[in-house]
Amino acid sequence: MLLSQIILFPLLAAIILLIFNSKSDLLKQAALGLSLAELLLGAKLFMAFDPSTASLQLTENYSWISQFGISYSIGVDGLSFWLVLLTVFIFPIAILGSWNSINKSQKGYYASLFVLQTAMIGTFLSIDAILFYLFWELSLVPMYFIIGIWGGARRIYATVKFFIYTMAGSILMLLAMIYLILMHKELMGSYSANLLDWYKMQIPFVGGVLLTPQTLMFFAFSIAFAIKTPAFPVHTWLPDAHVEAPTAGSVLLAAVMLKMGTYGFVRWVIPLFPQAAQYWAWLFMVIGVIGIIYGALMALVQTDIKKLVAYSSVSHMGYVLMGLFALNQMGVTGALYQMLNHGISTGALFFLVGMIYERTHTRQIAHYGGLAPFMPWYTIAFLIITLSSIAVPMTNGFIGEFLILMGSYKSNPVWAYFAVIGVVLGAAYMLWMVKKVFYGPTGKELSGHKDHLVDLSAREWIILSPFIVLVFWMGLRPNDFLNYSRHSLEHWVKNQSSYTLDVKK
Repeated sequence: MLLSQIILFPLLAAIILLIFNSKSDLLKQAALGLSLAELLLGAKLFMAFDPSTASLQLTENYSWISQFGISYSIGVDGLSFWLVLLTVFIFPIAILGSWNSINKSQKGYYASLFVLQTAMIGTFLSIDAILFYLFWELSLVPMYFIIGIWGGARRIYATVKFFIYTMAGSILMLLAMIYLILMHKELMGSYSANLLDWYKMQIPFVGGVLLTPQTLMFFAFSIAFAIKTPAFPVHTWLPDAHVEAPTAGSVLLAAVMLKMGTYGFVRWVIPLFPQAAQYWAWLFMVIGVIGIIYGALMALVQTDIKKLVAYSSVSHMGYVLMGLFALNQMGVTGALYQMLNHGISTGALFFLVGMIYERTHTRQIAHYGGLAPFMPWYTIAFLIITLSSIAVPMTNGFIGEFLILMGSYKSNPVWAYFAVIGVVLGAAYMLWMVKKVFYGPTGKELSGHKDHLVDLSAREWIILSPFIVLVFWMGLRPNDFLNYSRHSLEHWVKNQSSYTLDVKK
């Protein structure tokens, strides 16, 4: 029952907060306490997880719509383990990051955060396709309200665009799921929506022919996951959503929600459609390379700090896509590690942008300059996270990008050479931004906010300290994290052509 507790406790927390009748400070404290209780459940999962096996663990399976083989089926393995822990880790920090910035409809805001947490964890743990789809779609609703109610001036445009893009992909995925349920009946003699049953099907494939079942299903799922990732050219909803979302919304979007897309490729697309994945891997590596370079070039010309960080996400997630479709041990390991790295570095960057915005109420790079003397500790923290983002050795970002580039080189050296351009451009836009914001003459706009430029508060140190620790821990001791996924990744790579997954008894 542990996994169900982890999924459903945030939903219970949302209900508690909605009926909570007290002052805002007590409401925030209650939200923080409930998020810490969920973190304790995550710690319990950490203790219960067995990293020595590739099998699915702590499984729960209850019949739901039995006539169509649909069930409440959940489980965890090395592919989903760290993503679940990342989700429970980031939420208490997100609530602390919202402490002074959310002043209206606080009940609805914190309840929306917890519903979003349930949806994201449920997505990572679902083994039944229809259950996965329900959690996938549920995540849209709270994020729609988080951006649409508590976002910036163009929040309605941004949230509607986000909703339409994601819904369009989701419809294709749902149609593919229905087709696979019917195909299981035809091939195996019974209806089933269970992913473990689907792995056993031999779905027809003819290389280069689009109108074959495996290729059609491959692209139906891939489009849905590419939109969420977001991959070029279906990424355009992301910068708008990031810029208009409140700080915690941007953090959760970058740190966790984007990983739902890349996780979908790992868990669903590549194992279910192995021949199509191998045949079309070149296409997704090209898309990844384009995303890397395009996102970096767009970041270089941004005048808004938050939008610059948003486009950096497009670039970084391009690396993840490349690593996954390298289809080898090194590339996929790097991709999974880079999912975590991106959650840490980009999540921290959005917190840092939110902190300075609360003081100055501007995100325009031209309005800053010479910030370092006024906020030296903030500057140091920003520099550390910047080094992580540009993959400097001894930081977490270096390990992920290095493994991805090595894996991509083994698969296709040409695309690896192009991807290295993104490394150079990434350093260029981040260091350019740091120079403009923190050094040189004090900007005119900033001069009017000198009285508000106090350095990091105790609450802000509590927010940033875990990220800074993880930047160096994951950079210096990567095996402390990789060992929990090693067996699952080895099994995933070795059995690509006929992937199956056992359940630990």
